[in-house]
Amino acid sequence: MAALLEQVLEANGGLDRWKSLNGFTARITYGGPFWGFKGQPDVVGTDLVEANLQEQRTRHTQEGTGRVVEYDRKADRVTITAADGTLIEELNNPRASFEGYTHETQWTLAQMYYFRSYATWHYLVEPYIFTWPGVETQEVEPWTENGETWRVLSVTFPSSIDTHTTTQLYYFDAAGRLRRMDYQPEVNGNSPVAHYIRGEAEVNGLSIPTKRHIHIRNNDRTPDLSWVPIEIELSDIKIA
Repeated sequence: MAALLEQVLEANGGLDRWKSLNGFTARITYGGPFWGFKGQPDVVGTDLVEANLQEQRTRHTQEGTGRVVEYDRKADRVTITAADGTLIEELNNPRASFEGYTHETQWTLAQMYYFRSYATWHYLVEPYIFTWPGVETQEVEPWTENGETWRVLSVTFPSSIDTHTTTQLYYFDAAGRLRRMDYQPEVNGNSPVAHYIRGEAEVNGLSIPTKRHIHIRNNDRTPDLSWVPIEIELSDIKIA
């Protein structure tokens, strides 16, 4: 295991601690104009999110409507049901449905929740997921931003794990805390993103990012901070 990854895991609860946990529950508020740009403005708001920490599976319950979204990577399926259990939409092999899409292509409701589900799950299990079978990590050249120098971990994921991009960059401060992520979501025409951690909390022995701002990334890797396409904020976090 790379020295940087060891430091990061220790700063974020330790590998043994992560292995002993199964569930993550939180109220997650999703904001920003991105959801409307993709044709689904009504998904803005707060979901009760239940995530499995040992396999890629989530359940989102939208506050207000009671709409339930279940995503299961092993089954390769997203289902959306109304509060009364009526099936609204279902999508099998969701990743394949984005073939040929650009950043301007609008999404169906199931496609939107597929994106939200796999992405949210990733954010909740990092950096633990970096130790999973088939995941490859390598420290690369450090990055200096606003007078701080961050160490950078390049992480390559196997096809068995759905994520934004096969290889993503993670930036860590001197304490081993995540400050930024870079990726180019394949489902959104590989549009480059700089994803920042703006707040965090200690929960049950783990350091959990609680506020995220996701920006467009320029060609020189600097972020466009003039607007925030996606905002994510966590509260009422429970981990067991």
